[in-house]
Formats: sequence, structure tokens, C-alpha cells
Amino acid sequence: MLKAILFDLDGTLVNTDPLHFQVWQDMLKEYQIDIDQSAYQARVSGRQNPQIIADLLPQLSEAEIAQFAEEKEARFRDIATTISPLGGVLGILNWLEANHLKTALVTNAPRNNAEFMLTALNLKERLKIVILGEEMIAGKPDPAPYQFCLQQLEIQASEAIVFEDSPSGIRSALGAGITTIGVATTHDPNALKALGVSRVIQDFNDQSLWEWLETLV
Repeated sequence: MLKAILFDLDGTLVNTDPLHFQVWQDMLKEYQIDIDQSAYQARVSGRQNPQIIADLLPQLSEAEIAQFAEEKEARFRDIATTISPLGGVLGILNWLEANHLKTALVTNAPRNNAEFMLTALNLKERLKIVILGEEMIAGKPDPAPYQFCLQQLEIQASEAIVFEDSPSGIRSALGAGITTIGVATTHDPNALKALGVSRVIQDFNDQSLWEWLETLV
């Protein structure tokens, strides 16, 4: 029986990837590095900042990596002033509440970003349980964030569904044994299917998604 639906944030509840991509491009150009959309998806999307920066800029010290990450996210927040929820997000949250299901946010986003986006999207009161990859023993793609979330909600993996947009997040959720739905905002639907998701949607207005969800409650 379905007891909870869990959500990623960037790319799942809100399509922020174009903004992140812009900031990464601008900052990496300062190091004479050009990153295209393909490289962004392969080396940035869904990963945590320390790993991304160490990969792309191995010459930086730990302190410099931390400073780079802080500036990158500050620049993102400066331009993310008009973000809005992905289509159907409010509808599925209303449906969750009407069916008395639990919910939580599981994200690799830094705390400041997560709080900023939830406030900007007016979702802070509706997604009160926030699991941050940076505060776990490991972030996505490790299953630890989703395993911890299941413990917090006191449910089994078989009683939850996850919505994720990135390969990193999908691997994390599937690694925790949770049925996972791919949201094709940032990656090709076929690439998400190849990772093992149960289905792929463009947004939460997908009629086949709703027909399926109604069979679970």
C-alpha cells in the first residue's frame, strides 16, 4: 500500500537546470573551461558541488572548492527570482494531502538553496521534511539519503514512490529499493528508462500518471 511520495527538488519540482547551467558556464569560463549541455548533464547534473568542482577543477584546494561552491550558489539565487513549480506540482501535493499520504523532499542541493527555492515556490509549509545529501554519510547517487528518509517517515521502501530527474537521483532511489518515476526535464526519456525507472513523465499533469496513482490508494 502506498504511504508516501518523495520528491527531488531541482529538475523535479522546478526546472532550475537552465539557471544552474548558465552559472556554471559563466564561472568555468573564468578558468578557460567551456562546458556544453552534454558535458553539463554528464558531469554536473544531480551531483554534489564538492565532487563536481574537484572533477572539473582538480587544481583547487578544499578551501577554494568551498569558496567556489558558495559563490556559485549565491549567483544562482541572485538570478532565480522568478522560478515557478513544474506543471502539476500543486495538484499532486493537493492529492497527497487529500489521501493522507506522507511526503518529503530529498535533494543534493545545499541547505541555503533548498530553503530559498521552497520559499520562492511557496512550498515550505507543504514539504516540511527535507533530507539534504550534504548532511548524510553520502549524497546521491548513494542510496543513503533515501534510506534515511524512509527511516524518518517510518515506512518501507515498498510503501513509497520517488520522483527524480537525474541519473544520480534515480540511482539513489533505486538503490534504496524504491519505485522511481523519471521526470524528463533535464535528460532524455530513453536515458531515464534505461536506468530502470518504472515510467517517465514530462510533468505532473501526465494523465497516465494520475490513472496509475489512483490505483495505488
